Amino acid sequence: MGGLISIDEFSRVDLRVGLVEVAERVPGSKKLLRLIIDLGAERRQVVAGLAQWYSPEDLVGRYVIVVTNLRPKRFMGLESQGMILAAGCGKGEKPVILTTLEPVKPGTKVC
Repeated sequence: MGGLISIDEFSRVDLRVGLVEVAERVPGSKKLLRLIIDLGAERRQVVAGLAQWYSPEDLVGRYVIVVTNLRPKRFMGLESQGMILAAGCGKGEKPVILTTLEPVKPGTKVC
């Protein structure tokens, strides 16, 4: 495991519940999916390396946990405005997307 951080450092990470509204493969990529995620007050585009394990149809309508305060990053010309959290992200391991047990209002803060 990594080094210890303080509660103040952890509190800087803004985790929110999002609802995947749109999911599609990124043309020319075997790994990337383009997602549009409802975060309550806004919708964001997130590019995720999940296409090897999930089809777009698997993700639409799912509640996911999103890191919302990352600097945007470009993948294959698309700007990603956050990150979906998943467990099991080791080499060759299928990532398991973190979700909620019950429906939660999009944009709800994870604490």
